[in-house]
Amino acid sequence: MDQHKTTAGALQTPMTGPINNPAAVAQTLLHNPGATQALNNNPTAATAAQALLGNHGVTHKPHLNNPGVGQQLISYPGVGQQHINNPGVGQQLISYPGVGQQHISNPGVGQLMGVPGSGQGSINKPSTAQALMMSPSDSRALIRGDRGSMLSMSDDNVMMNQILATHAPDGREFDVRPLLYLVEDILNRATQHVDFLVKGTLDQVELEERAQAANHIAMLEALTYTIDRIACELSYKALGGSDAHATTTAIFNLLSSYTWDAKLVISLSAFALNYGEFWLLAQIYSTNQLAKSMAVLRQLPSLLEHAAPLKPRFDALNSLIRTMMDVTRCVVQFKELPLKYISPDAPALATAMTHIPTAVYWTIRSMVACATQISSLTNAGHEFGISTTESWELSTLAHKLRNIYEHLKQQLNYCYKHIEERMDVEIYQMLLAIFDPNVLHIDNMKALKALIYDKDDKQPLLDGATKRQVSLDVLRRKNVLLLISSLEFANDELAILEQIYNESRIHATRLESQYEVVWIPIVDHSIIPLPEEMQTKFENLQMTMPWYSVQDPLFIKKPVIRFIKEVWHFRTKPILVVLDPHGKVVSPNAIHMMWIWGSTAFPFTSLREEALWREETWRLDLLVDGIDPTVLTWIKEGKYIFLYGGDDIEWIRRFAKSARSVASASRIPLEMVYVGKSNKREQVKKVTGIINAEELSYAWQDQAMIWFFWSRLESMLFSKIQLGRGDDQDPILQQIKKLLSYGREGGWAVLSRGSNIVVNGHSSTVLPALGGYDEWKINVAAKGFDGAFKEYHDKLHDAAHPCCRFEFPNTIRIPEKMRCPECPRLMEKYTAFLCCHDEQGIPGSLF
Repeated sequence: MDQHKTTAGALQTPMTGPINNPAAVAQTLLHNPGATQALNNNPTAATAAQALLGNHGVTHKPHLNNPGVGQQLISYPGVGQQHINNPGVGQQLISYPGVGQQHISNPGVGQLMGVPGSGQGSINKPSTAQALMMSPSDSRALIRGDRGSMLSMSDDNVMMNQILATHAPDGREFDVRPLLYLVEDILNRATQHVDFLVKGTLDQVELEERAQAANHIAMLEALTYTIDRIACELSYKALGGSDAHATTTAIFNLLSSYTWDAKLVISLSAFALNYGEFWLLAQIYSTNQLAKSMAVLRQLPSLLEHAAPLKPRFDALNSLIRTMMDVTRCVVQFKELPLKYISPDAPALATAMTHIPTAVYWTIRSMVACATQISSLTNAGHEFGISTTESWELSTLAHKLRNIYEHLKQQLNYCYKHIEERMDVEIYQMLLAIFDPNVLHIDNMKALKALIYDKDDKQPLLDGATKRQVSLDVLRRKNVLLLISSLEFANDELAILEQIYNESRIHATRLESQYEVVWIPIVDHSIIPLPEEMQTKFENLQMTMPWYSVQDPLFIKKPVIRFIKEVWHFRTKPILVVLDPHGKVVSPNAIHMMWIWGSTAFPFTSLREEALWREETWRLDLLVDGIDPTVLTWIKEGKYIFLYGGDDIEWIRRFAKSARSVASASRIPLEMVYVGKSNKREQVKKVTGIINAEELSYAWQDQAMIWFFWSRLESMLFSKIQLGRGDDQDPILQQIKKLLSYGREGGWAVLSRGSNIVVNGHSSTVLPALGGYDEWKINVAAKGFDGAFKEYHDKLHDAAHPCCRFEFPNTIRIPEKMRCPECPRLMEKYTAFLCCHDEQGIPGSLF
């Protein structure tokens, strides 16, 4: 190894005399990194080199006719050294007819080719071999344009077979993560020091404390000897100008018993040891006398004085180092993949494993190149920065390594996607098992933790009362109402829910039973991270809610969202799933109970829902309860009341005038209230304005009242469907379906006397019934106003044979079948496309 330490100056003395052995000159040129400079300074030696190149027995014929090829070889900086450093050119030269074979036949040039083992021989850049067979101008152009040969992943079987032959892991496994954290910290800090030297600033990087844990010290002690040996190998071979491939192979031999990821991390640790020491001295040499003396010994002061001109060189060096770290992380991540969810024969993983040896080789090879660059800089100082050859080598390696990294990263992403899909399926199956109605749990913690991300480092809930982050333990063994919705939560909807919530809290306290509401926000995971606008909307909603809410929408994982949609039938409308203290679902959706009965529905179970329906009858206060005190007052006073709606203002004018005329003629106390329509919000506003202006009747001014009326009516329908009452002859259900259908098509009116509903009719029958007053008024004395009006209206209804129509959006559960409330026939199911731009103002509308 002593010959590698010979300097260019040392060669000048023995080469000043006559040289009679051209082969010896070639050997000297190839085995001594300073030989090229010596040839440049020695005409006799140059002549001998030309004689070597002009030998018919050695060189292919075109070389004889190309004057200056010898000079081309000699004039290229450091080519003597570069001949040694490229593993693949020996093989490449052989591909040219007559050249490789003739070189091998010459005793002196066999060593040039590296025979035996020609994969180790020749030049640093494969294109330089081609340059030996071209004109000087073509050679220069090729050298300038030689990028592609190192940019693709190596396909040199000879080289990789050598590396694979060194791989003999002994089965030892250890976690390389702590060591990698430590190395990353060193290299992250070291690669910032160029700006520190040039500008006097340095961004601090927080030290990974995980790498300093006591249980990792033993591992580091076990590896110290190996790391030191590799660090010495890098430094010694860099100073001696050794063949980069040979140095890389030597490192692989030292690490033969380790896995690929361990080889990489240990090698990077050795490099970090040298590079970190280099920059540590550079950082403190001006303020620490010990460091200053060591820096002088390493010739750092002259280098640091010219740090600014050398900055491009350091930038190229640091760019390659960062890429080395990227590849290392990627290889380690492959090793950490959970084989429970991905098998080694999975396409993405299998593809990556075939390329990892090549990735490890080129990363360690890049460490050797970086070590050589650092050694050259400290030895030659700022003058070395004049040449661009070494910067070209670093940037080419960085480009090559970056391509390797991008390929591996792509395969890693495929692996992560595969694992995520497998884990999602497992979590989904787990949820099905946990929420199996036949399974009993000790408390509700298992169910809640399955739904909401719950780790030791996170507090998953925000307390709406205190605005503090809390754990899931605040819900232990309590009734929990899971309010599940998207971020499109209407203000009216939220306000009514809050009112019911506050009333229910009082009711719950009175019953000495505890329950809590938790908001579960549902977001699209395909747009993670959430856009700023969406994040702001979430935070604003969260701040207005008095109950608990999930701290972050991303705490609700994709398989949980799938479960909520497929099992609990969430679409876009809010649902309220009720869990008992054991985590069992006691109501798949209590939101309908909330809208219909408010706090009276506590504890919001399906049993309570059935009990409340058994107590109900078809009455007016069922329709308007909790909405308008004025109507409730009319009911108590026993007045006749027309509740009506629609958006046809001409029909409304005729209806209002006819109703008042009939009431006056019959001398009955009649009140009328306009409650709008289940859709067409803007049209309803216009109609309300006209009714007010013309004093046609009383009308609800607040759009929230109109929305709540129709939402309660829809909730009655879906509450019945949810309880399995959707296709029987339930009289309340039939009337609800009629009213919902009328509300969608044209006008309608409900006549009641006090709470008792007399007629629920469509506009096509109610107005004619009022218009035929002269025909049925004779029956008023005997049957009363309400009886006579109903009898006449029913005759018109039977003659008209009206049928109903429902349009269910995909935002709710659609019943399998439904009978027409006007006749006993099964209704046909259609798919419809409706424009809803005018209905956006009706929050949560089902129709």
